[in-house]
Amino acid sequence: MNDMTVSKDIKYIGASDNDLKIFESQYILENGMSYNSYLIKDQKNVIMDTVDERVTDKWLENLEKALEGEKPDYLVISHMEPDHSYNIGLIAEKYPEMKIVGNQLTFNMLSNFFHMDFSNRKFVVMEGDVLDIGKHKLQFFMAPMVHWPEVMVTYEQTEKILFSADGFGKFGSVEKEEEWDCEARRYYFGIVGKYGMQVQALLKKAAKLDIQMICPLHGPILKENLEYYIGKYDTWSKYEPEDEGVFIACSSIYGNTLNVAKEMKKMLEEKGIEKVVLTDLTTEDWAEAVEDAFRYSHMIVASSSYNTGLFPPMKQFLDRLQERNYQNRTVGIIENGSWAPSAGKCMKEMLQNMKNINIIEPTITIKSRMNEENRKQMSEMAEKM
Repeated sequence: MNDMTVSKDIKYIGASDNDLKIFESQYILENGMSYNSYLIKDQKNVIMDTVDERVTDKWLENLEKALEGEKPDYLVISHMEPDHSYNIGLIAEKYPEMKIVGNQLTFNMLSNFFHMDFSNRKFVVMEGDVLDIGKHKLQFFMAPMVHWPEVMVTYEQTEKILFSADGFGKFGSVEKEEEWDCEARRYYFGIVGKYGMQVQALLKKAAKLDIQMICPLHGPILKENLEYYIGKYDTWSKYEPEDEGVFIACSSIYGNTLNVAKEMKKMLEEKGIEKVVLTDLTTEDWAEAVEDAFRYSHMIVASSSYNTGLFPPMKQFLDRLQERNYQNRTVGIIENGSWAPSAGKCMKEMLQNMKNINIIEPTITIKSRMNEENRKQMSEMAEKM
């Protein structure tokens, strides 16, 4: 299990859902999901966010244990998405004297979820405001569109802790130790990836703070080598390749296009490219395919034609890349069509709508099965990679 200890005065009160298989009705989970929440004990007690409906009972148990018979004075709302805000109404009724801390956009949105009157309880904060609760001082920084408009992060000045909302989060239960990078990358590009400019703005604010620990709303607490994690976010949000290599995304109907993609992978490896990853878009996790497309410097898309257009798995994949602002890459195109190849034209048009995509010419056209001329063309494309 990950070490979720924060400090003597700051307690982790979140909970993991180890049975959840799909997050946000679309992201496949191997190891469940954590919903993080924290309690700061001081002259005033502060709850940092609530949790998802599925872990309400465990969260309430953890909260009451951490309060040790005391009451919370404030609830800080970092993000209004239901996996963090579901229990606001419940906790507000349970502790009627508790103030609700958020920015103006938070309170504009709050009434959409809870038909309660918070007017006498709301504590509105703005950029840079500080809430003094005794030994601890909480400073608030707005993080609009990372990844909702009302998001804000909180910097605890005394212990130098950044409560980062969804930033630096990852898929997976905190009860399962696993490599951070893969599931954090898949989470980032799946959920936050569209908003690179806004993440950059937040990183510039964070760079002015002395941060010794990062407490996200999902995943493990980050306590060491913070430069590494911040560096990853800097690379991802600039849409820069993380690794030199080639990602091959293939959508094949009967297997002939997949055989071409496998042959292409072999050729690239024989030419000395160490990192070559092949994904079958018809069977493998689309979110992992999106993650790999952003991870590597080069990509090859290989697809069957379909109904004088593009085979749907590839169209959906490219739509998802465009939605997340895929850019700054070199891409090769391989199409297959038995009588009227159409996939190449469709893929090229979609890629040309993305920013700074260098398309390798010409498109390779397969007529059902690759022949020797196709192999020669593929070898030439591998050289250009």
